[in-house]
Amino acid sequence: MQAIDHIINSAAKSNYMSAGQMSVPIVFRGPNGAAAGVGAQHSHCYASWYASCPGLKVLAPYSSEDARGLLKAAIRDPDPVVFLENELLYGETFPVSAEVLDSSFCVPIGKAKIEREGKDVTITAFSKMVGYALKAAEILAKEGISAEVINLRSIRPLDRDTINASVRKTNRLVTVEEGFPQHGVGAEICASVVEESFGYLDAPVERIAGADVPMPYAANLERLAVPQVEDIVRAAKRACYRSVPMAAAA
Repeated sequence: MQAIDHIINSAAKSNYMSAGQMSVPIVFRGPNGAAAGVGAQHSHCYASWYASCPGLKVLAPYSSEDARGLLKAAIRDPDPVVFLENELLYGETFPVSAEVLDSSFCVPIGKAKIEREGKDVTITAFSKMVGYALKAAEILAKEGISAEVINLRSIRPLDRDTINASVRKTNRLVTVEEGFPQHGVGAEICASVVEESFGYLDAPVERIAGADVPMPYAANLERLAVPQVEDIVRAAKRACYRSVPMAAAA
């Protein structure tokens, strides 16, 4: 937070305020989202904060492929890029293909990746939540629900085309993020789908997000404040009318 003024007021606006004469080819890279047992001041997702600011590009890698390809794209980009990495993913390993290891490999900014194809419900996620969404999709598959999982990769610009194309195929949407629900990334995705694909929706959109409270320090409360795999599974079931809606159960 101590550096946010330089990112928002200087880096993001210099190109516009100089009438295009001054570019700011800089990458702001650092940990983002909930860590583990570090309390409210160190567990915060800034994706929606930075993504709301014109002039910035915001990337959030999930896998090793994302981290390598997106970071190269960010460094080559002439605009300021905020590169949000989840601290808990630093210790995870991912399979890497020969293509990814090639020196010319790069992931285009603004393009999402369909991590798992499906036909019954679309699940969008980014960063660590992609892994949770994939685990939820495996559970759902055992119950006869085919979930399509979209790894957003890029928060700004947002790949609205891929998201809407998926929703037009599955007719259902579940958005997943660690950040706060109000004014979140999921809210922006919902707005995009309602504006462009409302007639294709067969069920209300489901949003899974962090609890609308500062992050608790206690481990049991921390788990309740962060989305879990079972939360995604329940939301997908509701969207597919395979369970009792929350309002009816209350």
